[in-house]
Amino acid sequence: EKPQEGEVVAVGKGKRLEDGKVVPLDVQAGDRILFGKYSGSEIKIDGNEYLIMREDEVLGVIVSAGKTAKA
Repeated sequence: EKPQEGEVVAVGKGKRLEDGKVVPLDVQAGDRILFGKYSGSEIKIDGNEYLIMREDEVLGVIVSAGKTAKA
């Protein structure tokens, strides 16, 4: 299965650990990402379709030439 590509529109504050600390996310709004074909949950808002997914469903972040990708 080939990964799908998309743009991050918004992100949450991070993941809350059992001890109450919040770990910030690695992805940011505006990042181009790769994700599995069946990742996330589809929603429709004002006629636009979006995917809501956890950060661990992201396969990688696409960066411009000359930089390395985050995994």
